[in-house]
Amino acid sequence: MNKNITTSITYIGVDDEYLELFENQFKLPNGVSYNSYLIKDEKIAVMDSVDDRETYQWLENLEKALEGKKPDYIIVQHMEPDHSGSLKIVTEKYPDMKIVGNERTFGMMAQFFDGVDFGDRLVKVKDGDTLSTGKHTLKFITAPMVHWPEVMVTYDSTDKVLFTADAFGKFGILASADKNWDDEARRYYFNILGKYGAQIQTLLKKIADANLDINILAPLHGPVLTEKLEYYIHKYNVWSSYEPEDKGVTVAYASIHGNTAAAALKFAEILKAKNVKNVSVFDLANDDMAEAVGNAFRYDKLALFASSYDGGVFTCMEDFLNRLSARNYKKRKIALVENGSWAPSAARAMKTYTDKMKDVTLCANTVSIKSTLKDSDLPNLEKLADELIK
Repeated sequence: MNKNITTSITYIGVDDEYLELFENQFKLPNGVSYNSYLIKDEKIAVMDSVDDRETYQWLENLEKALEGKKPDYIIVQHMEPDHSGSLKIVTEKYPDMKIVGNERTFGMMAQFFDGVDFGDRLVKVKDGDTLSTGKHTLKFITAPMVHWPEVMVTYDSTDKVLFTADAFGKFGILASADKNWDDEARRYYFNILGKYGAQIQTLLKKIADANLDINILAPLHGPVLTEKLEYYIHKYNVWSSYEPEDKGVTVAYASIHGNTAAAALKFAEILKAKNVKNVSVFDLANDDMAEAVGNAFRYDKLALFASSYDGGVFTCMEDFLNRLSARNYKKRKIALVENGSWAPSAARAMKTYTDKMKDVTLCANTVSIKSTLKDSDLPNLEKLADELIK
């Protein structure tokens, strides 16, 4: 797909509608895009390549956009295979094309392309360096651990475009009818970049301090953003500072035979009856775990319902808590409810995770259910709900 972003910048990326799991773990109901761009000037620059799953479609898009010319540079902002998988073949196709990256880029390049000698084709840049292609001046801003150590973003001062690497990305092919940026961008952010909030805050500060005049955000996944840029930047500032996006409760449950699920659903009813506007419920054994993670970060409160299992907690809850911990879950209030038939252990096991989370408030009350939810349990759930939303 070729599309003019500006009069001199063309989108040459590719939709991958058949990939089912991103990074072999995150569900892609609407596929994903691998974004790449061509800057046409006195010197022609390619912004990143694509996953080797779509090499030939990308080369076709590139050749069409070149209109018989040859590229002078390919700028490598990120060496992850979904963005550099076609790098070797395109450098072979255009042997005079220079490869622009930073020192860490080239270190990784040697690992991914063992035995390939790029010789004097490598153009090494540092933070703040610029490259002129004629009318366009490209400024490189290093962004280590957003979300790999070699990452950099690139600002084109002529067309006022910030090429943002994986930042501001989103799941879903560009041809998808899905127009809701927030949900899939949130799911993408917290599962891919969520651990690196401090590094994203550093990048946002560097961009602000540089006083860049930005009209377009061009990420490596998802749509090119041309309107409401302050909205997207605000979202990233909230997400990367781990502040709740909205007030509400995520109810996440891990149920073996359905009894813990019944308690969680009843708790959600209690919350709604108490005029909690936003209540989301996730069955961790069946619902999309990545969406549950993103939702847990969206709201300021979390209720965990789990069955006891082998002296610990049911495995999907353990997976969920592992994911939250790995992404620095913080600044939230959490309620715990366990279920057990003879020796309830889920609450104790869940606390081993929540106790290690920073700036998390754990409700003083913990509800323990024996096998099935009974009328006698309801006052305890009511009390817990009151404490959670207080």
